[in-house]
Amino acid sequence: MLAMRLRRAIPLGRTALLNSALGVLLAGGGTWAYFMISGDAEPAQGSTVRTVAVAQGTVTATVTADGTIESANTMSADFTTGGTVTAIKVKVGDRVKKGAVLATVDATEVNESLATAERNLDAARDALDRAEDGGDDSTIANAENQVDQAESAVAAARRAVNGTVLKAPMAGTVVAISGAVGGSSGGSSGGGNGSSSSTSSSGFIQLADLTKLQVAAGVAEADATRLKTGQRATVAWNALTGTTATGKVSAISPTASDGNTVTYPIEVLLDSIPEGVRLGQTVSLTVTVDEVADAVYVPAAAVRTAGGRTTVTVVKDGVQETRSVEIGLKGDSYTVIVSGVEVGEQVVLATVTSGTNNQQQFPGGPGGLTGGGFGGGGFGGTGGNRPAGGGR
Repeated sequence: MLAMRLRRAIPLGRTALLNSALGVLLAGGGTWAYFMISGDAEPAQGSTVRTVAVAQGTVTATVTADGTIESANTMSADFTTGGTVTAIKVKVGDRVKKGAVLATVDATEVNESLATAERNLDAARDALDRAEDGGDDSTIANAENQVDQAESAVAAARRAVNGTVLKAPMAGTVVAISGAVGGSSGGSSGGGNGSSSSTSSSGFIQLADLTKLQVAAGVAEADATRLKTGQRATVAWNALTGTTATGKVSAISPTASDGNTVTYPIEVLLDSIPEGVRLGQTVSLTVTVDEVADAVYVPAAAVRTAGGRTTVTVVKDGVQETRSVEIGLKGDSYTVIVSGVEVGEQVVLATVTSGTNNQQQFPGGPGGLTGGGFGGGGFGGTGGNRPAGGGR
C-alpha cells in the first residue's frame, strides 16, 4: 500500500517541476519582450547586423499598370451614299495617302438622279430668261426661286454621286475592312468620309497612323490621383523580351471605367517605336510620378517611425546609435533623408540571428528565442544564441 502511494507521488513531483520551469521560461520571455521594446540591449552573440551605406543619387516614385498598344490616331471611313459595293481597292495592311480611293458602291441610280437634276436646272434657267425679257416682278421672282431650288437639287445629286466613292480621310494603314464586294453598305448620315477618334471602331474601313503609337492602360483610383499629363514613362513589352521604350502621359480620363474594379483610363504616347511592335500587344507600364535628383537616401527598410519620431540606426566602430532623421520623398525602394545622416555612414537594415530557425529583428533589440520552443520531446527551445538542443 505504501509502495502504491509512493508511485503516485512521483508524477506529482514531475508536474510541479514542469510548472516551475514554465514559470521561469515565461518570466524570461517577458524580460526579453521588454528589452525588445525598449531597445536598450545590444544584439546577442552570434547575431549578424545587416548594414548599408547611406548613398546619394536619384530617388523615384512610380505608378505601374498593364496596358495595350494602340494607334494614337485612327479614323473610320464610311460611304455617304448607300448601295451595293462594287469594288474594294485596298486590303488590310496597305498604306494609303489621304484622298486615295478605298472602295466604291453602285452609282447607277444617283447618276440618273444627277442627270435629271441638271435637266431641271437648265429648264429653270430658260424660264428665268423668258421672265426677265417681258415678265413682271412677281414672275421674275418666282423664276429666280425655281432656279435656286434646281441648283440645290443638282448640288445634292452631285454629293450623292461623290458619296459612292470612298476616299481615305487621312494618310495611314488599313487596319480593318467591314464589308465585301457584292454586299450592301448604308450611307452615313454625317455627310463626311470619316471621323477622327483614338478608339473608334465603326466605319466600312478603319485607318490608323502606325507612326504614332500609344499605350492604353487603366490605373487604380489611388494611383490616378498621383498622375499628371506630361509625366515620363517607360514601357516594356511582354512578348518582346528586352524591348522597351519611353513616353509621356498624354491623357487621363476624368471618369472611371465600368467594371468590378475602379480604374481610370490613361494614354501614354510613345517617343519612338521599337522594331516588331504591333497593335494590340500587351505591355507593362511604369510612370514616374515623383523624382528627387542628387538626394541623400537609404533603403526604406532602414527607416522606422514610432511615436511621431522617425529614426535610423547608425553603426560606427561596432556601436549602434539610434538617430532622428528628417525624411523627404518616399520612393519605391528608397527614402530621401533631408537631414540626420551623411553619405557613407552605415545604417542598419535588420539583425539576423544564427540558429535553427533564423529570424529577423529590428535593430537595437537582443537575440530572440530562436530555438523554436519545446522541441525534441522536452525543453529543446533556447533563448539568445544558444544552440537548439534535444529533450532531456
